[in-house]
This record gives sequence, structure tokens and C-alpha cells, in this order.
Amino acid sequence: MMGDRLLQGGLLPAQAAVGPVVEIACDESGFSGTNLLHAASPVITHASVDLDRDEAIGLIAGLRSRFRCSPDELKSGRLLRRPGAGEALVTELAGRARVHLVDKEFFLVTRIVDLLVAEPSYAAGTRLTQGQRAAALALHRAGRAAGGDWDVFLAAFVDLVRMKRRQPGRATLDRFFRARDALLRAGAVDPVLVALDPGRVGAVMTRLDDDDRSIPPPLEPMLPALAETVLTWSGGHRQVLVVHDEQSALTAGRLTRLQRALAGTGSLPDGVSPLAGLVMADSRHDPRVQLADLLAGLARRNRGLIDDAFPAVPVQSETPCLTEFGRQGDVIG
Repeated sequence: MMGDRLLQGGLLPAQAAVGPVVEIACDESGFSGTNLLHAASPVITHASVDLDRDEAIGLIAGLRSRFRCSPDELKSGRLLRRPGAGEALVTELAGRARVHLVDKEFFLVTRIVDLLVAEPSYAAGTRLTQGQRAAALALHRAGRAAGGDWDVFLAAFVDLVRMKRRQPGRATLDRFFRARDALLRAGAVDPVLVALDPGRVGAVMTRLDDDDRSIPPPLEPMLPALAETVLTWSGGHRQVLVVHDEQSALTAGRLTRLQRALAGTGSLPDGVSPLAGLVMADSRHDPRVQLADLLAGLARRNRGLIDDAFPAVPVQSETPCLTEFGRQGDVIG
């Protein structure tokens, strides 16, 4: 079971769970902080497994012996360089794991829609806000068709909402709307671009400057990725306890707000959240988290292997650059 020590953030579970509970271990690959336009790492994969410790220890020992790995922590970069290792990992985890894929560029597009057009919330970017997904897809397609002006627009948005690097509000706001106007002139005529209003955008920026914590961090994809992972494992009828590799984005305050935002979903009693709690674990000491790390690394480096192994349950995207962040379908096995 989960320990009672918070390594870095986290949210201790309540004393008593409500109904059935599943415990999962999670890790990610490709996370680059607020640098979401990093061309060398365009996606984040968030993997989860429901093995117990003994099962995980046995699986790791088998992989280490079979592929002659060192006795140190088993990392995806080392293991997956060995021929056949990825296939072996997928086979071992069949039916016991899930992967959530985040296309960073498309995530930024969902932030533009959810933050500047809709009402920002901790549920944004998940299946609970599917009403905004069509608008985000249309904006993404129109923007990419416009060429280089699209990249300038996304960079201007990142500068606008990146709290620690914010220049005087007026300057970044003006730059954002100049980039929007250039995009419109380039032919990216999209309802979201047209609907962007300086007064409304400025009001949202003021809320961010005032540290309005009802707004989730705009450039933090780990929170909606975690939310979607929890919703999937919950299935609408059970709570989920999460053991997660150390991740500074998952603070107690943010997790509490996320927990509240997810409450009332599915058939759980009123006020009960599918997120029962989250405890950080050092991947060097928790074999379940090590396996989640291996799977996340495999999914980011070799999506084709997962698609080929499980063609009935494809990774959630129309194309590699058009991931529908928030539509979960990534069940391994």
C-alpha cells in the first residue's frame, strides 16, 4: 500500500475510501516544464500500471535477466536500446497498463480556447470539457495551414501566460494580438482567433497576476494528463489511489483543487472524487513506478510498436501532430 510520506507535493488519501479502490503507479516521459515548443520533444507520455510490488519486482527481474541489464535502476533509454525489449515490455504489461499522450502544441491550443475563450477550470483539457474540443481542433488545423505565423502566435501566447517571465502586461498583450492579426492576414480565419478580445484576455492576465488559484497553471500539462488517467482507471464507479514519481507540478494545493473538480463524475456518490489521493515515490525505490517510466519512454519513442501490438485500441490522435488531448483511448491490452 501507499506510504504516508510526501516527498514533493502530493495529496494524502482520506482515512476511509468510498467503495472499490484501484491503486496505480504513474510516471511520464518528455516533460519539459513550460518549454512546450521544444521541437526535439513534441509529446509527453503519461503511463500508469496497476501491478503490486511483488509483480513489478518479478517483471523487472525478468527483463533485467533476459536483456542483461545492470543491477542499477532500469531506465527506458537503456532497456529500449536492446532488440526485442520494447516488445517484451508490451507483452508483460498487456491488460495492466494505460498511456495518455499529450501533443504539446495541441495542448497549447486547448489552453488558448479554455483560458481565453471559455472559462478556465481544473477540469479543462479532459473529457469533462469535450464541448471545447471541436473549437481547439479547428484552430489547430487553421493555424498549422498558415505556416510560420502560427509558430510566432504560439510563442506569443507562451510569453503572455508564463508567469515568471512576464514582461509588463501591456507589452506582452500587444505582442500577442499583433501575432493574432498576422495569423488572420495569413489566411487562418478561425472563429476562436476572431473571438479573442483584448479586454477579456487582459482580465484573465490580471487574474493570473493576482495569483487566482481557481485557474490552473496555463502551461502545465501534467494536471489534465493525471486527471484523464484517473478518470479512465475510475471508470466512473471506483476511486483511484495514485503513486507518482516525484513531480514538482503536483502540489498539494493543485491536487486538492483537481480532486474537487473531478468530484461527482460517473456513479460515485455526490461529493466523492475519483481521485482518492496521490503520494510521491522515488522511482529508484518503487518498482511499479520504474515500470511506468519504462512504458512512458517506450510510448514516446516507439508509438508504432504500441499501435502495431494493439491495433484495436490506437493511441489517441488523428495524426502524430494532432493529438486530441483529453480523449482517452490509450489502453494497453
